[in-house]
Amino acid sequence: MHRSTLRFLFLNIGHFLDHFFVLIFATAALHLTTVWNMSYAELVPYATPGFIAFAVGAVPAGWLADKWSREGMLVIFFLGIGLCSMLAGTADTPLQLAFFLTLVGMFAAIYHPVGLAMVVAQRDKTGVPIAVNGVFGNMGVASAALLTGVLMDTSGWRSAFIVPGAISVAVGLLYLLFLYTNHTENRNTAAGSNKTTQAARLPRHVLLRIFGIILFTSAVGGLVFQSTTFSLPKVFDERLADIAGNATSIGWYAFLAFTVASFAQLLVGHLLDRQSVRSVFAIVAALQATFFLAMTQLDGIAALPVAIAFMLAVFGQIPINDVLIAQFSRSDWRSRAYALRSIVSFSVMASTLPLVAWVHGTWGFNVLFGSLSVAATLIFLAVLSLPTEKERLPAPSVA
Repeated sequence: MHRSTLRFLFLNIGHFLDHFFVLIFATAALHLTTVWNMSYAELVPYATPGFIAFAVGAVPAGWLADKWSREGMLVIFFLGIGLCSMLAGTADTPLQLAFFLTLVGMFAAIYHPVGLAMVVAQRDKTGVPIAVNGVFGNMGVASAALLTGVLMDTSGWRSAFIVPGAISVAVGLLYLLFLYTNHTENRNTAAGSNKTTQAARLPRHVLLRIFGIILFTSAVGGLVFQSTTFSLPKVFDERLADIAGNATSIGWYAFLAFTVASFAQLLVGHLLDRQSVRSVFAIVAALQATFFLAMTQLDGIAALPVAIAFMLAVFGQIPINDVLIAQFSRSDWRSRAYALRSIVSFSVMASTLPLVAWVHGTWGFNVLFGSLSVAATLIFLAVLSLPTEKERLPAPSVA
C-alpha cells in the first residue's frame, strides 16, 4: 500500500475512534442506571466534564501540532485515549467514571485540530477527502451504540470501555512503527505547502463575515449534533419499545440510522467540490429543520425512517465548515483554525448534555426536537449571509 494511502487510513481510523470513545457512555448509561440505581437524568451530567475537556483541549492540541509535530500528536492521541478508556472500565462509582471520562475527553480533543489539518494538507479540492474522513468519524458514532450494546450484553459494561481501549493502544503502536519505518517524524510533516488561499484574495470584511458565520454555525451545529447523537439510543429505547427490547437491539437500530446517515457526507463532499458552498449548506440546514419538526409528531416504527432522515441532514453538515476553513486558512496555522472551530463547537456540545437531560426529564423528546428545528432554522438564516460569488472580489492581501 502506498505510504500516503496508509497515512490517510490511519487518519480515518483515528476519526472513527475519536467519535467512538466519546459516545461509549451514551449507550452504557442505559445499563449503568440500574447498576448504580440512578435515573437517566441524574447519570448523564457525569459525562459533562469529559465533553468540556473535549472542547477546551482542542486549543493546546492545535498549538502543539503547529509548533511541534502533527504526527507526534496523533501518536499521543491513539495511546492516551486508549489507556484512559481502559481505566474508565475499572470505575466503581459515578465520580470515578466521570474522572476517567474527562481524561478520555482530553485526549479526544487532539484529533480534530490535528487530524483534519493533516487530511487537507497539500490538496486543492478538499470536499471529498474531508467527507471520506467524516464517514469514518460517523461510523465511529454508529458503532459506539452497537458495539457498546453488544459488549454490555455479552461481557458486562466494563468491557465496553476496556476492549476498544486496548484496540486503540494497538493502533497507536502500529502508527508509531509506521512513522519510524518511513522516517516521517518532523515538526510539520503534514502541514503541506503554504500556498495562497482564498483568504489572501478577499476583502477583510468579507473574510471576517465568513469566519463569523463558521463559528456561529459550528456552535449551533454542535448543539444539534450532540443532541441527536447522544440521545438517539434513548429515543429508540422509548419510541421503538415494541421492537427494541434490549441494549443490543437498540444499538442495532442506532447503528442503522447512523450508518445510513454517515454516507450523506460523501454526497455533500462531492457537491462542495463542484457547487456553491452557500447553496449546499442552505439545503442541508432546511432539511434538518423540516425533519426535526416531523419527528415531534411520530412514535413507533414510523419514527425510524424520519430519524434516519434527520441524521442524514445532521451528518451532511459536518464537512461543510471544515471545507470553508480549508479554503480560507493558511496551512501553517490551520490546526489552530480548526482548534478554534472545535472549541466553539465542542463547548456547546458539552453544555448540551445537561440540557438534553433537563428537557427530557421535564417535557420529553417532542420539545427537544421542536427546539432543534428552531436551531436548524437559525443555521439556515446564517448561511444566507455567506457571500455570493459576486462578493468575492479580488483585493490586496490581508493579514
